[in-house]
Amino acid sequence: MDHSNRGLLRCGNRAVESIAEFYPKVRWQWCFVHFERNVFTAVPNKLVREVALMLKGIYAQDSRQEALAKAESIALKLEAMRLSKAAGIVRGGVEDTLSFHAFPREHWVRIRTNNMLERIMREIRRRTNVVGCFPDGNSALMLASARLRHIAGTKWSSARYLNMKRLEEHKQNQIQEIMVEVAV
Repeated sequence: MDHSNRGLLRCGNRAVESIAEFYPKVRWQWCFVHFERNVFTAVPNKLVREVALMLKGIYAQDSRQEALAKAESIALKLEAMRLSKAAGIVRGGVEDTLSFHAFPREHWVRIRTNNMLERIMREIRRRTNVVGCFPDGNSALMLASARLRHIAGTKWSSARYLNMKRLEEHKQNQIQEIMVEVAV
């Protein structure tokens, strides 16, 4: 089965960028919460709330272009507040947080963060913390695998997180738009 053209790669850190060689057509989606936290590292504590409200405006936009324009205006405001490092982080990373715009609007709330993956990782971490020290790496791997099998076999895996029918319709619309452009 070819997975090289499957939607979205989502991660809070950049350690998995090598996955792109296995999935070359996948879009990179950086979780906007992790992006905001990165920006906050360059903001004094007394201004974090104000900057957070400004950053939320990026994701309230209706299109990628509007979001990029909003991000640039925020970067300019940050520079005016003498937060040039934060402005640089916004300019350097905002595009990676906007890949979700290429998908149906109904999916945006679910795919712009890593909440789904973080919930699974938190569950595995909870189980491994109970054990404490593993005799070898295989023991830890077996525990994590068992937890993932449990998740796959229970209501967690049967709950509909995204409406895939809507995604298929979106894909068909994109194909039709391309066909119209080629015909013209």
